[in-house]
Amino acid sequence: MGLSQALSTAMSGLRATQAAISLVGSNVANAETPGYVRKSIIQSAGVTGDYGSSVLLHGVDRQLDQYLQAALRTETSGAAYADIRSTFLQNLQNVYGNPAETGTIEDAFNKLLTAFQGLSTSPDSQSARIGAVSAAQTMAQTLNATTQGIQALRANAEMGINDSIVTANNAMAQIAFINNQLQNNGKTDAATASLLDQRDQYITQLSSLMDIRTVVNDLNQVTVFTNSGVQLVGTEAAQLSFNPQGTMTPNTLYNPDPTKSNVGTITINFPHGGSYDLVSTNSIRSGKIAAYLELRDNTLVKAQAQIDQFAAAMSSALSDKTTAGTAAPASVLPAAGYDLDLTGLQSGNVIRVSYKDNTTGITHNLSIVRVDDPSVLPLSNTTTLDPNDEVLGINFSAGMGSVVSQLNAALGSTANLQFSNPSGSTLRVLDDGAPNRSDVLAASVTTTMSSLTSGNAQLPLFTDNGGLYTGALTANGSQQTGLAGRISVNLGLLGDPSRTIVFSTSPLTAAGDTTRSDFILTQLQSGNYRYSPQTGIGTTGAPFTGTLTNFAKQFISQQGEAATAAKQLADGQSVVLNTLQKKVSDASGVNIDDEMAHLLALQNAYSANARVMSSIKQMYDTLIQAM
Repeated sequence: MGLSQALSTAMSGLRATQAAISLVGSNVANAETPGYVRKSIIQSAGVTGDYGSSVLLHGVDRQLDQYLQAALRTETSGAAYADIRSTFLQNLQNVYGNPAETGTIEDAFNKLLTAFQGLSTSPDSQSARIGAVSAAQTMAQTLNATTQGIQALRANAEMGINDSIVTANNAMAQIAFINNQLQNNGKTDAATASLLDQRDQYITQLSSLMDIRTVVNDLNQVTVFTNSGVQLVGTEAAQLSFNPQGTMTPNTLYNPDPTKSNVGTITINFPHGGSYDLVSTNSIRSGKIAAYLELRDNTLVKAQAQIDQFAAAMSSALSDKTTAGTAAPASVLPAAGYDLDLTGLQSGNVIRVSYKDNTTGITHNLSIVRVDDPSVLPLSNTTTLDPNDEVLGINFSAGMGSVVSQLNAALGSTANLQFSNPSGSTLRVLDDGAPNRSDVLAASVTTTMSSLTSGNAQLPLFTDNGGLYTGALTANGSQQTGLAGRISVNLGLLGDPSRTIVFSTSPLTAAGDTTRSDFILTQLQSGNYRYSPQTGIGTTGAPFTGTLTNFAKQFISQQGEAATAAKQLADGQSVVLNTLQKKVSDASGVNIDDEMAHLLALQNAYSANARVMSSIKQMYDTLIQAM
């Protein structure tokens, strides 16, 4: 190897050492910079002659474990999802409050029971009557406040989605921008490595919002997809849009049919046209956005359904009266059946007919539901809470003649039943009188009392914003939806608390008569009712059945258990995420001690290369002098 080759080799060594020292300085300077990945020089030996080799520089290497990075992004999505759910469910627990404290649903209900117990003990006491009405007001106000708390949480979830969409759009735009810079650069140098650090930060930010996967090409450009396969960004970024609806109420609900949905949905608009609904297609399955959607459209909706069901069951338990039909007169023989007085039948009230099909031996339990809005017809068998009945919705808006025609058309040929309207509001149901065809076994009608002095113990103690609660069905949905937010005490009772005892004015209820207060207490304390599976308790085939207290304890404890489970999951996800972050930091982060040791080695290498160059200079000087 000649002196010129030796000089060239030494200079290449100096250049490589200088580049490595520069990277060590960058590593040390960015030791605390979030997302910074430790850099090193990529170098190899290059042949410079017959007897030696120089150092070739190929670029900058980022000390990154791709497998750990992918796992970290997956766990970032999962941890963000779990954390949001845990936070919201804990806030929901705060809305319900500690059952042992005042101001909770259980506390208000227990005080309502106590007040009516006191009223039955002292029916003539004006203070006991006022106390009973006041306790009912407190019960209603507690349900109102709980509804407001639940809907406030849903509004927060809607706002969280909106904020997340803004963040996601910015992250995707930055990823696309950096992808294009990499395309123009086309080499792996310090500047390129810095761009990759920045891009990874935006991808990690995006992974906290939704579940994603990435594909990298030969130019180090990345394409980001959702795990469901929707492309979010490449060299161009898609744009997410969200239409927040502002104030949330129990009736603002998500529906895959956009004409029926009245909450915000997320749409992805692709760079070259076309769009896609990410919510109806369940394209986002983890991360903050998925958690917000699940809370807004499922968890908190179910919580609202629970208190609405409680309010509905409590209202109906006190105001609804079921009256058995009277046997049809002998003049209709050989047919047999019952006459039902439909006076006072309200939209949502139910007529029940039990008949046996003698050809099959099957007994059918028929629930005929009064409907005043024909747009909701036909009704499904899940309209009522009886898992064994067959539901038939009948439009009552056109009068009894139309009702009879509808019933005969629906049941005359299939069930061999005959319906008629002999007078007034009487509905007559008969079998066909033929042997071995059908027999009507029983019939009854449930009506909602509207008067405080109907002569019945039933009392419309609670109302729906001043109107009767009857369980009516309309195009806007079930009356039960949001009832807990609208429930109030009957204005007539606020003006005259004596009606908690006096149920008849002609004849006047006897002094000291506790018929009504005893009835109310029994219904509230020991009455057994079915509860909708939409509450998340029980199923359609086996709905939860129990007292109002049983149901309240059931859904409140369920929420408590859900909050605890969510907290445990969030804690577990946090541990996994922190462990992965440490592994990534160990593999890719900057260790100052290691860098200092590396710097000392580079200093020695630099000095050695400089000494070689100095020696070569001396040799050249000697050679020139000899000449």
